[in-house]
Amino acid sequence: MKGFIDFIREQGIIGLAIGFILGGAVSKVVSALVTDIINPLVSIILGATDGLKTASFSIGTAQILYGDLISVVIDFIIITLVIYFGFKALGIEKLDKLKI
Repeated sequence: MKGFIDFIREQGIIGLAIGFILGGAVSKVVSALVTDIINPLVSIILGATDGLKTASFSIGTAQILYGDLISVVIDFIIITLVIYFGFKALGIEKLDKLKI
């Protein structure tokens, strides 16, 4: 049991687990922000009256649903920015660098 506890301490498993939990929570908050606030504003700009997820255009008999893709890309960009600036603010990017 001592070897297992040492492994957890040395490898930072607890920090990794906390990171996954916080990442999931941040993802939910950002998804709500994108779905409830940003997407309606973008749908107004694009002229999609039913919301961004239903924004589409037709080519012949095919209907191209581009609104959901835009929504997911906005979600991804915001999550990436939150993580980037969070790491910068906490100075975490310096932890993994080897000092020679």
